[in-house]
Amino acid sequence: MSKTMAAENESRESFGNNATPDSLALTPEEILRDKIIGRVRTVYDPEIPVNLYDLGLIYKIAIEPAKDAAGKYDVQIDMTLTSVGCPLADQMPGMVARSFDDLPEVAAIKVDLVWDPPWDKSMMSEEALLELGWY
Repeated sequence: MSKTMAAENESRESFGNNATPDSLALTPEEILRDKIIGRVRTVYDPEIPVNLYDLGLIYKIAIEPAKDAAGKYDVQIDMTLTSVGCPLADQMPGMVARSFDDLPEVAAIKVDLVWDPPWDKSMMSEEALLELGWY
């Protein structure tokens, strides 16, 4: 589980015994975000045997209601790569977009490659660090 997901889960768990079913219910956007993350986790770095999400290469997932498609959402992802010189830099955003483009809730997808902040291994999930023996 990534550090971000762990924080989100901890936040949900912090309601404790005072939680009601309504307070723990996920919004449609949160459900879609979980689906997108699951799909992005099927995309692997070609040089490192870890998925892009757990590598910490996905910086932002923004989900907004689509203006022209009721009940659907526009998705904006900012991602980076482990290296500016990655030979598949021009293909990776498309690979990410294709991983969830068949979700019926998604109206439009935009994946941007960003370089700030520069990626480093501190952005990796604990699972990725363990898998690579870097923990």
